[in-house]
Amino acid sequence: MKSTIKISTLVLLLIISGISFGQKTNPDSLVIGTADKHEKMMDILYTPTKVPIKKIGILLYDGYNTLDAMGPYHTLAEIMGAKTYFIAKNRGMVKNQRGLEIKVDSSFADVKSLDILVIPGGATETIMLTQDTETINWIKQIDKTTKYTTSVCTGAWVLGATGLLQGKNVTSNWYRGEEMMKMYGANFKEERYVNDGKYWTSAGVSAGIDMSLAIIDDLLGRKYTEAVMLDLEYDPKPPYNAGTPKKSDPLVADMMKEMYDMLMLPLIEKVKAKK
Repeated sequence: MKSTIKISTLVLLLIISGISFGQKTNPDSLVIGTADKHEKMMDILYTPTKVPIKKIGILLYDGYNTLDAMGPYHTLAEIMGAKTYFIAKNRGMVKNQRGLEIKVDSSFADVKSLDILVIPGGATETIMLTQDTETINWIKQIDKTTKYTTSVCTGAWVLGATGLLQGKNVTSNWYRGEEMMKMYGANFKEERYVNDGKYWTSAGVSAGIDMSLAIIDDLLGRKYTEAVMLDLEYDPKPPYNAGTPKKSDPLVADMMKEMYDMLMLPLIEKVKAKK
């Protein structure tokens, strides 16, 4: 497996602060204050994870939603000591939903275990992935070693197709979420993210960032999580209090559902017929 050295912002800050501590009396120093304060800062950066996390894999496939994958990738990469990387069925170029290509260096054959698995969603290609035996079997195999098995948006449909979510409380994209998760024997909750044991699922697209922050909080606690949020400057302020069917204008919600139905409903009906 090809490895790439990546330094997260928190790691870089740790290195800088370690160098700067010896200059704490210098008013131009990056670390100003007492040894006690510096020690408390280092305690935050050196917070041990609740369970060992060394390998974090983001599944990619043609047609995935960009932010479904990139949001968790950027956020979970802030866990120091862990390698965060992309995995696809085969090595090579993978296209997102809009045709943007990214080179993936790790294949199913290369990856036999992970500590965290993230399954992003998409549209029609995601529905097809629920029928892909090789992908489903790989997820079930990887799940045997994970501390967290997670999904973003309609990625929950793929995770549901493995049978691993039966009887679990879950969420997914709002579009036919309850209907689809019921088909896989799961209990749909209209929440930003839901965890049931080691299974963490999030609502559509941007919710993957919130879920990833919640996982970091579960692993490392509030102060470390706040440090990550500050590094991301994560303080959302959307122009409208919308973004869910209940909060949106009813006409807008109906329009979006009809648009999704035209694209996805024929495939969904085929999947239902097979079950």
